[in-house]
Formats: sequence, C-alpha cells, structure tokens
Amino acid sequence: MNWLLVLAGGAVGAPLRYLTDRAVQARHDSLFPWGTFLVNVVGSLVLGLLTGVTSARAQLLLGTGLCGALTTYSTFSYETLRLYESGARGFAVANVAGSAAAGLGAVWLGVGAATLL
Repeated sequence: MNWLLVLAGGAVGAPLRYLTDRAVQARHDSLFPWGTFLVNVVGSLVLGLLTGVTSARAQLLLGTGLCGALTTYSTFSYETLRLYESGARGFAVANVAGSAAAGLGAVWLGVGAATLL
C-alpha cells in the first residue's frame, strides 16, 4: 500500500517539475537552467520541512513521491554537461556551485523551520 503513496506523490511532482521548468525557462532568455535550479531548491526546502513530520505516510507521499519526482539530479547533470560542452563553462561551474549551496541552504532552512513548528 505504501507504493500507492509514492505513486500519488510522483504523479503530482513529475508534471509539476515539467510545468515549472517550462514556465521559468520561458521567462528567462539565458543559457542557465533556472527551471531545474528552482525545482531542486524547492524540493530541498520541502524535504527539510518534512524532517518535522513524524508520519511515515506523509514522508512517503511528499518526500519520496512528490520531492523524488519534482527534483532531478539527472537533468541537473545533463544541463551542466551541456553548458560545459557548449563553452559556457562559467555557467556550468555556477550551476554546480549554486545548486549545491542553494540546495543545502534550503534544506537547512527547512529543518530550522520544522524545529520551530
């Protein structure tokens, strides 16, 4: 039965990632992958917030399902490689460093907020 919770969360997270990425990229005329950056940071924040949730069902639905489908390491890796190979090496480095820093900062903020709640 737990797999249904993961499936339900993923069914929301995957289209949310796609639609967010398309909407963000349509507003930015930049090589930098702002859509992927945004969904990964938001997913990190949500996972941090979930540390305060003791419900295993909520963690399966929101953590594994929603955040698992919303965030994307493979797309991050591919877009970074694409930037590097196209000569936009500064953007590639910024994507790696910025994603790591923003993701860690977001999960830290989420954990902090969860402890206050």
